[in-house]
Amino acid sequence: MNLTLAHRGPDAEGAFQDANVGLAMRRLAIIDIDGGDQPISNEDGSITVVHNGEIYNYRQLREDLLARGHSFKSRSDTEVLVHLYEEYGDEFVSKLRGMFAIALWDAPRKRLVLARDGFGIKPLFYGLIGDRLVFASELKALLRLPEVPRSIDPQALEAYLTFNWIPGAATILRDIRKIPPGHLLTRDSGGIRLRRYARPGADPRQALRREPFKVLAAELREVMRDSIRAHMTADVPVGVLLSGGVDSSLIVALAAEESSSRLSTFTIGFEEAAYSELDNARLVARRYDTDHHELIVRPDAVELIPRLARTFDEPFGDSSALPTFLVSELAATKVKVALAGEGGDEIFGGYFTYVADSIAPAIGRMAALSRPLVERLPSASDGTRRLTDKAKRFARGAALEPMERHCAWQEVLSADLRDELLDRPVSARPDPFLTHRARFEETRGAERLARFQDLDLGTYLVDDLLVKSDRASMAHSLELRVPYVDREVAQFGFGVPRRHKLRGLQKKRLLREAARPLVPEQLLSAPKRGFSIPAASWLRNDLEPFAREALSVSNLTRQGLLEPGPVQRLLDDHVALRADNSRQLWGLLMLSVWFETTIESVTHSDV
Repeated sequence: MNLTLAHRGPDAEGAFQDANVGLAMRRLAIIDIDGGDQPISNEDGSITVVHNGEIYNYRQLREDLLARGHSFKSRSDTEVLVHLYEEYGDEFVSKLRGMFAIALWDAPRKRLVLARDGFGIKPLFYGLIGDRLVFASELKALLRLPEVPRSIDPQALEAYLTFNWIPGAATILRDIRKIPPGHLLTRDSGGIRLRRYARPGADPRQALRREPFKVLAAELREVMRDSIRAHMTADVPVGVLLSGGVDSSLIVALAAEESSSRLSTFTIGFEEAAYSELDNARLVARRYDTDHHELIVRPDAVELIPRLARTFDEPFGDSSALPTFLVSELAATKVKVALAGEGGDEIFGGYFTYVADSIAPAIGRMAALSRPLVERLPSASDGTRRLTDKAKRFARGAALEPMERHCAWQEVLSADLRDELLDRPVSARPDPFLTHRARFEETRGAERLARFQDLDLGTYLVDDLLVKSDRASMAHSLELRVPYVDREVAQFGFGVPRRHKLRGLQKKRLLREAARPLVPEQLLSAPKRGFSIPAASWLRNDLEPFAREALSVSNLTRQGLLEPGPVQRLLDDHVALRADNSRQLWGLLMLSVWFETTIESVTHSDV
């Protein structure tokens, strides 16, 4: 199992075992390079811990623990964990600022503690197989155990076909779960207990800030500066993944000011101009004199897509995983740690869906009535596809209730098409929105925009964006840190009133104002692209032969997950320009390749 995760930590390995537990760790040496190997124990060896991630406030915690009489043998952030547990018990996790997956063994009490950070930045999987509790940072390590069943979870498959990713605690395998963000799992003589210890996001009781717009923007700059400073804690160089948008450009600006050496930046570009932000990224790189590196992406399906499927362990249909994977590979040639801009949209209101949510009550009924006409809009070229796609999605969901409407705009395959693909009657249709409903209900009484932001923070960010960032970066032994996904930043962001985030078609207003003195002006009004790829064009050209083979009738029949007929229809319509089915096809393609590379090809001897 530990060898399987060597990519997450190529610098060192360690293991601890007694009659009741086995802990193992692969280390990517970033803090206390010479003295921070794991597992790490307390003074008498009664508490032992392994830890993936970084604790950004470990120095302050260490000083407090020293004052309380604890002694340390290293300068690592991991050693703080055992002494915090000695001092505070399970409440030790509430004192941590950082990203982490922790496994701690309390030998005198024969007690195992598993913990995941409040935002779910770092992954942690577990399963109860017979009377054995097994856990790991990635699903592939658990698949090294012959006794772990490979049976598919039908609810997770339904959710994947709906979103192109799997929300909540479920995984694609029926017997393996994810520890949810901000949760602690314990096992001792009393059995297994899972409880929540933290919940970042919207709080109906939180008073909204009343200071003037520009005062709050100035404060936000300092909040972000503090987060950047914390996230640059390392004994190795730290770089930045620069998309050319506002979020990552602000990170570059602040990181360059905080860095004692020249900052390295890394950008992905495309031959298709509508998807490339190279020019904007270059403006930022020149302004801050960064050591800038670029890569132009060209599709190489035979090589890249199977690598992606093996990297993610579960089917993962967000096509931006491909450029994230490649820009991480590029960055890993120069640095061990990089900062990225995930979370800025969820916390400061950056998605077009928030605009749609705000105007739907006024024009939703009219939009729903116009749906037959909107659906007949022709499939556009990649340069204008997004507007057409948004119009169709808006018309489909405009008349629904708020939570259902918001989720409908994220829906990839309609319920009727899912029924066709899975060959089932409507009466057998599961609800793929269970996780979303539960999350949305928790914020009843909060401002509506904040509720939608919180919903995305607890679903889309956790189970799509952060999964993408972690697996794509760690596949190349690169630690990716996300300064927006920080408890101080989130608390500030959710305390800002709606008008400072959204006005008309203007999104993320306060963050843009905070960035104004630090980034080129043209970036502040540029359309959002991120690391999107020109999948529609690729699937009609270079990727078509690969897609035809992966989604062939023989392949799909052998795998037994999907009915081949509807898949062939989606592909034929897309290639013939009758529709833009690129999001649907990418998700189905990754599902098929995942099944082939992970389920059909898994062995217990491969490393």
